[in-house]
Amino acid sequence: MGKPATAERSVRIRAWLMGSAALSLLAATQAMAQDAPPAEAPADEEELVITGIRETMRTSIDVKKRETAIVDALSTDEIGDLPALSVGEAIQTITGATTHREKGGASEIALRGLGPFLSNSTFNGRDATNGSGDRSVNFNQFPSELVNNIKIYKTQQADLVEGGVAGTIDIGTLRPLDFGKTRIQGEIKANYSPYQDKVIGSSAWGWRGTLSYVDQYELGGLGELGIAIGVQRNSTNNPEETVAGSSTWTACNATIAVANNSNCTAVTPAQAAAGTPYYLAPNSMAWRQISETDQRDAIFGAIQWKFSDRVELNIDGQYSDRTFVENRRDLNISEMRNSLSNIVFDENGVIQKMNGRSAIESTASNLARSEEYLGGGANLRWQASDRLTLALDGSYSRTVRTEIERQVRLRTDALDMNGVRQPINHMRIPYTYEVKPGNYAPSITFDPRFDITNHALFWDDARARRDESERRNEIWGVRLDADYKLDGFITNIAVGGRWAEQTYRDFDVRNEPVISPIDPPAGREDARINLLCRTQFPQTGFLEQARGNTITSWATFDPLCLMREYTGSEDPGRPAEMRSPANRDVTEQTLAGYVMAEYAGDLGDMPVRGNFGVRVVNTKVKSIGLRSALNVKNNGDGTITLEPVTGSFETVTLESETTRFLPSVNAIFELRPNRLLLRAAAYRAMSRPAPSALGAGRTFFLDANGTTIEEAISEIRANGSPALKPLMSWNGDLALEYYPNRDSLFSATLYFKEFSGGFMPIQADEQFTIGGQQVTVPVTQTANSPDKSQLWGVEITLANRFSWLPKPLDGFGGKVSYNYADTNFENEDILLGEIFTPATGVTTPRIVPPAGLSGFSKHVVSAQLYYQLKGFSIQGIYNYRSNYYQDFVGGNTQLRYVRGNETFDLRASYDINRNVSLRFEATNILDSPKITDMPVQGSIRQYHYYGPRYFIGARVRL
Repeated sequence: MGKPATAERSVRIRAWLMGSAALSLLAATQAMAQDAPPAEAPADEEELVITGIRETMRTSIDVKKRETAIVDALSTDEIGDLPALSVGEAIQTITGATTHREKGGASEIALRGLGPFLSNSTFNGRDATNGSGDRSVNFNQFPSELVNNIKIYKTQQADLVEGGVAGTIDIGTLRPLDFGKTRIQGEIKANYSPYQDKVIGSSAWGWRGTLSYVDQYELGGLGELGIAIGVQRNSTNNPEETVAGSSTWTACNATIAVANNSNCTAVTPAQAAAGTPYYLAPNSMAWRQISETDQRDAIFGAIQWKFSDRVELNIDGQYSDRTFVENRRDLNISEMRNSLSNIVFDENGVIQKMNGRSAIESTASNLARSEEYLGGGANLRWQASDRLTLALDGSYSRTVRTEIERQVRLRTDALDMNGVRQPINHMRIPYTYEVKPGNYAPSITFDPRFDITNHALFWDDARARRDESERRNEIWGVRLDADYKLDGFITNIAVGGRWAEQTYRDFDVRNEPVISPIDPPAGREDARINLLCRTQFPQTGFLEQARGNTITSWATFDPLCLMREYTGSEDPGRPAEMRSPANRDVTEQTLAGYVMAEYAGDLGDMPVRGNFGVRVVNTKVKSIGLRSALNVKNNGDGTITLEPVTGSFETVTLESETTRFLPSVNAIFELRPNRLLLRAAAYRAMSRPAPSALGAGRTFFLDANGTTIEEAISEIRANGSPALKPLMSWNGDLALEYYPNRDSLFSATLYFKEFSGGFMPIQADEQFTIGGQQVTVPVTQTANSPDKSQLWGVEITLANRFSWLPKPLDGFGGKVSYNYADTNFENEDILLGEIFTPATGVTTPRIVPPAGLSGFSKHVVSAQLYYQLKGFSIQGIYNYRSNYYQDFVGGNTQLRYVRGNETFDLRASYDINRNVSLRFEATNILDSPKITDMPVQGSIRQYHYYGPRYFIGARVRL
């Protein structure tokens, strides 16, 4: 049976959520009604040590209360007590934070509904790299057991590393001397995935083990030394199944009939603007089944050395190596624009039903990805006098992601592999495509004369590919800070500087060995290979959760067997030429300095404190790209043809530089000291473009001929725009926070952002030397927009332990937060959106409407309900995020929307004694899929399902 209808599930979830919210509101109201301080607690309760979920909640509230900026946090005094399996899942329990989930785990983070592009992430206050080509951090790479505090700065202050328009996420690891006790801890968990049980011949079980050690040593005259080290191995599987359209979509002119064996005709922007009807079609569509193994090893370490009361050295390092191998089985309708008829579409161009003809492909792939992270740094702090403190910090971060995919495609033909002519008598198979209201996946009905499970029908046009890519991201950084204490209203003056160099280099190369086509009956070799490499469809119940899906299995093959038999090797290796215009080589240097003053005083009888300052940031970008060399061939009839010169490239270096001033002020008015706080903040912030969006490569697409060089070039595609400038914003926040007791919090925040320097597609003229001639050709790319846009939002949080309930119900507690935001920011589709040509001042009208900010969700809800009684605790965590636009890494792409999604996770533990505890965790219990649309909302592009996962284990503390 599939899951219940979305509406029914939503009703249940809303009921659960509203119940939790009501309990929290009731608790908060009860607490607020108690104007007088609480009565003295009994002596034994005063001495009670708070642990577990309640301790984490209380510590997090304390951190929020102490900070000068508007901050939300997740903090614990213990190792391994963050309530999650990964850092990403831990962050999504913090107010205003939600995640983008990949492979069943939380990865990139959105703050206040704003995507990772607008956030900055640091590790112990330092920039961190990633393997995606953007500036977000793959938090799924880091185990939560080896992290003990996470802070989200919602407002900026001058001493924070720049880059967070939405906020800054700082991950903190344990400092062993501050921890103050010896601790040896081990934890082992078994992992069960019900979906993996559907994969034939695969175990549904995995495991993760963590071991950590913390200790302190007296060194006599050399001071005190503390060490901490933690290691983890995670061996599991992340099952997936999906149906997806291509990443390129065309607006087809609905007034022009599609000829047999031809593609639809694209509507022009002028025609669409004049009212010509159109429908949106992908180039292809694929059904994919994935069987996978996944292993991650992580090591975190820290040394804290206090030479004296005035000198302290902190050294920390992190290493993570994650490797997964996927065996993919694809069924492809490779020509979704071909031979279309009876097309039914709505007013937005979304296809509801159509008939088509396409070659059908069975593609087998083996993909291996390795992602290695290495980071760390050293911080030397010297209290030079009672007033002056100096700190010197050096850091390094590196991520290398390598991916190798070996793939063989087999196609349909009018004949089967034995030379028998098939009833359809054509390589293109008729089909009907339909998406009914409420369905997650398209319904495909093939001509009944064609059987997609018959291996003998897939043998033609064999194509073998070996794709290899590498993304290498490195950051070196050093900063110097000085803090001087003063007497009076200004309590501290801090000044500092930071230098950093980030490099991003990638390559994406393909080796496509030539396979000579041999038609049957002479082509017995194809038949032999077909028989040898056949496999049973790898799973049962394929896409059974996707309403509307009609494809449950097809003829599949072993990818390595096919590769070996067709090419002579399971791995044909890299191509001889590794250079490509698609490669990127970007260096970014940052020099930043700041001055910040902290103040504290009284405004009448009301205590006031805060800070103000300015940060100045200079950024230099150098991007090196390749352009294919071209020869000019005279055709003798007045036309010319351009021919690429194999292995010959022109190297181009593009540079840009920006300087930005970032003033900030934060103020806290203690309306009731330590109980009722009013916070105000005003600041300017910046978010830089992704490194992969700064590429300088240009790829030429050539016409058959033309009378001029310009006419012989049909299109030039950019793999980036090095001249892109940071997105800037002026921001204002106003927050009211009430702390009835140490376990309770009510906060409401209004915030506003005005953006300048957004992004839009343009056709910019660029100079090229071809055949000894200098020519000017327009290149479509992304550029900064001169337009301004605004965003405003409200964020509300309620947290309370229900101590007002009678025992044992007083063990309940919870937190609920809601964020609403709205914006008029616009992102255009690179092919179907509005395009501006600076040289002429002409704007080409858009065909499809623009999207908002990348990663922007209008509604974000997070709710937690827990119960803790002595050694037992249980916690449910619910997250909801409304639909959002998600750009593709590297930019210069079409619009992709992710539909609203919700997750529910459950965690429980039981302390057998002070040293041993049992633990249980379940993630994605709601079994929520990821569904994306493209290039407009409602036009289904992908349904992606990965199922729930369960963990059970034990922890030992000594």
